[in-house]
Amino acid sequence: MNSDPAEISGTAVALPRSGARDVAVRVASGIIMALVAGALLYFGPFSFACLVAGVAMLTSIEWTRIVRRVDLDAGLAVQGATVVIAAILTAFGLAALGIAAVVAGAILTGLLCFGNRPLLSAEGVLYAGLPVVSLIWLREDQPHGLTAVLFILLAVIATDIAAFIFGRMIGGPKLATAVSPNKTWAGFLGGILTAGIVSAAFGQWIGADPAMLGASGIILGIVAQLGDLTESALKRSFGIKDSGTIIPGHGGIMDRVDGLVFASAAAGFVAFAVNPQSPATALLFGG
Repeated sequence: MNSDPAEISGTAVALPRSGARDVAVRVASGIIMALVAGALLYFGPFSFACLVAGVAMLTSIEWTRIVRRVDLDAGLAVQGATVVIAAILTAFGLAALGIAAVVAGAILTGLLCFGNRPLLSAEGVLYAGLPVVSLIWLREDQPHGLTAVLFILLAVIATDIAAFIFGRMIGGPKLATAVSPNKTWAGFLGGILTAGIVSAAFGQWIGADPAMLGASGIILGIVAQLGDLTESALKRSFGIKDSGTIIPGHGGIMDRVDGLVFASAAAGFVAFAVNPQSPATALLFGG
């Protein structure tokens, strides 16, 4: 008989309990985050702008720790100031100046970090700053700002949850083993399909074209997962598992907003291309 001592001693029984406890912590943290974010989104553009700026600040801190291996330096000071300035400008209806501030902040950060991964440091400003401008700009647009941001969040959340479930239930061929060994094609396809279905249903509910919003949801699902893979590649290149430890059961802020970063920036770009004078309406109704 070739029994493992851990099984005899009961250690093997304890592991599932520990795993269940981890899942419970993860779910509880997710619910709390969703409630807080949802409340600040609902209360108005100002409270949402504060939320977005705060998340961007935490993202900047994590990016600095990953890329430059420091807690504070001149690059982080500039990046933090940049995202706050971009948030303020956009909240006052000056989104174009917000974008200009992000670009200028990226260039200055790259110069300040010369010799210590300047290109990645500059990219960190874009990573944290562009979603700030996009999300606040969309939320500010009345009367559909709240609905437009909610649509982006629903598409990203549906993608994340479905990708996890389909990946675990079906398994199969891996999506990108060199970047993220656990991700599968089943999870990827299940995520974008679910995002499309949820987005189409949302379109039906708000009176938009379900086919158009469903297609938009699929695109956002693809972009969100590209954002997830990009963040995974960054962490893997520096030999770390999580971007931080601030969220119990989840890791860091970047681990939670990686898909939203890419999806929100893409949504803002599409809205600008369709109708920069009314971006929320453009995103939801196509004009």
